Amino acid sequence: MEAPPVTMMPVTGGTINMMEYLLQGSVLDQSLESLLHRLRGLCDNMEPETFLDHEMVFLLKGQQASPFVLRARRSMDKSGMPWHLRYLGQPEIGDKNRHALVRNCVDIATSENLTDFLVEMGFRMDHEFVAKGHVFRKGIMKIVVYKIFRILMPGNTESIEPLSLSYLVELNVVAPAGQDVVSEDMRNFAEQLKPLVHLEKIDPKRLM
Repeated sequence: MEAPPVTMMPVTGGTINMMEYLLQGSVLDQSLESLLHRLRGLCDNMEPETFLDHEMVFLLKGQQASPFVLRARRSMDKSGMPWHLRYLGQPEIGDKNRHALVRNCVDIATSENLTDFLVEMGFRMDHEFVAKGHVFRKGIMKIVVYKIFRILMPGNTESIEPLSLSYLVELNVVAPAGQDVVSEDMRNFAEQLKPLVHLEKIDPKRLM
């Protein structure tokens, strides 16, 4: 059965077009504790959350050159949590005045039959991984430090191995479109994490 055509239009949540502002970097395993200590001092006065998630990336190929991508994620260490479906739009990287990468973002909680629904819609799973790490908060900013694990046997989240000897670090804010002033706050916060980690506005196309 042929997949229906995909229209690559901006996705909006209700009447509010939500955008993700993002800076990314990485630290080697041996620098993790120093970074966590720094973040505890800089972030809101609460213990960071920990997480262990399983994420599956689904593609739907249509008439466009690039497939439509959706991400399904579930918690592995917190029972009763809903699945989350996430859409991330194409980065808006042309504006040099923005200090962060900006892209459309939709994140919704769903029922546990999410993956079956996506397959019925014509999506196919492209890859999956396990992410384990910490979440810090500073006002509306979220800082996530996590390691990605490769799944050695498809569908078996008990059979995993680290993908690298480093942790990814992401600083992001989800806000309505036009709130570009938040990128200045993000840059100022990122400056306080140097030289432990250098958070940058990364063009994903450079990594392909």
